[in-house]
Amino acid sequence: MRWSVEWVNTIGQLAAVILPLWNIPLIYKIVKRKSSCDISLSWAMGVWVCILLMAPSGLTSADKVWKTFNVVNTFMFTLVVATVFKYRHGIPSHPPAGKS
Repeated sequence: MRWSVEWVNTIGQLAAVILPLWNIPLIYKIVKRKSSCDISLSWAMGVWVCILLMAPSGLTSADKVWKTFNVVNTFMFTLVVATVFKYRHGIPSHPPAGKS
């Protein structure tokens, strides 16, 4: 099977939109439990800062797949971070070890 550049770019563009949408189940889980206590703040902030630092590269790139992924991923992960902070003081889904 021979892959054309257009076909490869179409698949890449589709994946660039779909991949960041996998953040939706995480957001849903946090909202449903009303708690983000099991999510590491350092992980969330570390990933978000790296995404923000990559944003200028994505926004100025001529590569449409990278640009699309960068915009969608920045938006979706910003929602993750906002949700993590909003529900940070919620009730944990289970008590800490050794406490009842």
